[in-house]
Amino acid sequence: MLNTTILDDAPWQGRIFTGSWHEARGGVSTVLEPATGATLGIVGAAGIEDLTDSLEQARDAQRTWAAAPYSERAAVMRRAGDLWQRHSREVEHWLIREAGATRAKATYEVRGAAAECFEASSLPSHPLGEVIPSERAWMSMTRRLPVGVVAVIAPFNAPLKLAIRSVAPALALGNAVILKPDPRTAVSGGVTLARIFEEAGLPAGVLHVLPGAADVGLALVDHPAVRAVSFTGSTAAGRAVGQIAARRFIHTHLELGGNNALIVLEDADLDRAVGAAMQGTFFHQGQVCMASSRHLVHESIYEEFVQRLADQTAQLTVGDPAVEDVALGPIIDDRQRDKIHALVTDSVQAGAKLITGGSYEGLFYRPTVLADSGPGIPAYDSEVFGPVAAVARFSTLDEAAHLASDSEYGLSLGILTSDVTTGLALAERIPTGTAHINDQTINDEANAPFGGMFDSGTATRFGGAHANIEAYTETRWITVRQETPAYAM
Repeated sequence: MLNTTILDDAPWQGRIFTGSWHEARGGVSTVLEPATGATLGIVGAAGIEDLTDSLEQARDAQRTWAAAPYSERAAVMRRAGDLWQRHSREVEHWLIREAGATRAKATYEVRGAAAECFEASSLPSHPLGEVIPSERAWMSMTRRLPVGVVAVIAPFNAPLKLAIRSVAPALALGNAVILKPDPRTAVSGGVTLARIFEEAGLPAGVLHVLPGAADVGLALVDHPAVRAVSFTGSTAAGRAVGQIAARRFIHTHLELGGNNALIVLEDADLDRAVGAAMQGTFFHQGQVCMASSRHLVHESIYEEFVQRLADQTAQLTVGDPAVEDVALGPIIDDRQRDKIHALVTDSVQAGAKLITGGSYEGLFYRPTVLADSGPGIPAYDSEVFGPVAAVARFSTLDEAAHLASDSEYGLSLGILTSDVTTGLALAERIPTGTAHINDQTINDEANAPFGGMFDSGTATRFGGAHANIEAYTETRWITVRQETPAYAM
């Protein structure tokens, strides 16, 4: 009989997971609740020796796992999906307390985790290759093979969703995985994955969960056993990871920052536009790479949009999502809060108009609207990663396209209009990895390819069978002759 909980019945406190739970050479790390500062638990902190041991074990275990019948790998993924659903309330509780997620955001992550596993369960039965026409008297074909050991480095903001979207397909395709979650969210983004796959029957040694500092992550990418890396995080950290990976010629999948534009055309439904803008900007306190940070609004509706947005934003509740139903929870830590506040205050000094927000108590930052934004305003030019809407105006479609494109990032785009054809045509002019007509910028589905351009990452490397197979397998060319030809030199 399966455990009734996935955390209370396992010896994970103060330990790391390598197929079993044991003490880490790097010591331990305290898990804190952002809303209260309370200690929620203790996780193991992996050191370099732990990493080395795990990589050796993973390399050995991967060969056996890859040789297992495809139906066995598919069954593990299906059981994992069922387990996420069965234990959803427990995992949601940890996301709320450890990551500061609201109930809606926690539910989104757990449902997404189940969906990722169910989608991954179809990968083992995909064709392994194809037969290629040839002029020679042989059979020419390709075969897809697992890359081997995959390093997954996941961030704090959506710790479960941004880990499982790489872990599940990589495992399903016959790879072993070393997961390094952010130490701030090591339970919801690490321990829960170890426990779910442990319960689902994944063979020991195929998945390792090693919370650790940045040096552990860089050493992981640099280890010769690792043949692919999936990194989600800041552009600066992604560059460091990418430089190591490029030197080693390994598969590199980077999903980095974003400063996404939400364009509101003059014919948009204003009530719905404001609702979409708030959802895209304030979901999970704006700590989302896909957040609608730059609001580009047609000049004919600009003043009314700003006023409506400010009025409704001022009514949003901010507090501890573990004890009350709130719209926004806490920022992850004081360093991130201080960065947000500095961008807001610098923006006001640069000429932006603070309409509402711009203040905080502890880690609870009030959702903020900055009017008169545009190029030269720090909160408009930069990725804030906080609950801040920088609103600018435009007069023509050409200007809207220019403003939206004038960024080093290229992750997500939203366009709100009553004319879908115009929206699609405008989206064609703005280079981003994803674009949503008549929706805000935060959207993701397990079967859809996802990724960004430019400083937002290495394009569509996450989601969907095609992208995942490309990401976590190698292509091998094979030929077969009936007999060896009689070569004459």
